[in-house]
Amino acid sequence: MNEIPVVRTTDGVDMPVIGFGTWQMNGEQAYDAIRWALAAGYRHIDTATAYKNEAEVGRAVRDSGVDRGELFIATKLPPGNAGRERQTLSDSLRALGTDYVDLWLIHWPPRRPGASERVWRAFLELRSEGLCRAVGVSNYSPEEIDALTGATGQVPQVNQVPWSPSQHDPELLAALRHRGIVVEGYSPLRGARLTAPALTAISEAHGVPAAQVILRWHVQMGIVVIPKSVHRERIESNLDLFGFELTEAEMAQLSAS
Repeated sequence: MNEIPVVRTTDGVDMPVIGFGTWQMNGEQAYDAIRWALAAGYRHIDTATAYKNEAEVGRAVRDSGVDRGELFIATKLPPGNAGRERQTLSDSLRALGTDYVDLWLIHWPPRRPGASERVWRAFLELRSEGLCRAVGVSNYSPEEIDALTGATGQVPQVNQVPWSPSQHDPELLAALRHRGIVVEGYSPLRGARLTAPALTAISEAHGVPAAQVILRWHVQMGIVVIPKSVHRERIESNLDLFGFELTEAEMAQLSAS
């Protein structure tokens, strides 16, 4: 397995370009999948308070024997917890069994006027205390991000959004990059027809599974990607992206699919 490349946030935090997503995983299924992911070489684990599996992530990390310093652990605050940022992060850290997270995100924008800016100020304060190394958002528009920046002078380091060949927005990508924000894509395989003729042709040309082609498309686009699976073979296969490279024409073909 090749070493996983990283992207560096504007605050100098290195983030592996591929992580392991844990949405809809719970109990022993989550524990087993995370253990397999860590054994395969994943070092970036994505969870959230709303997923209710932070304890399983923590137990899997502890039992894996992987040094905490080698890991990039991300979690998220649900908008319903606005005003309870410190308690939410404290609960996450306790469940994860760690003194800090590498990335903490606002999972969705709170809808009450001014609430998002208040949450963002609390995020920045907790980052200054060392409880999270990097802070960002998820499911935010550029305009919503600008409101946070205008209120605090601090730009979110990451925006996690849905991203796949069937659901991507070049204008959003350009807007976020203009602001220096790392774009992280979730649900990368959602809506993908893995047997589509164009995808099959690219897959056969490189001798790799179709899912790897899609994930490689993300990586070459500079999108941090967090595929998920509870099947060990797929978990391992989804990480094996660094032994081939898509051509410009193949990238364009996938983007147009």
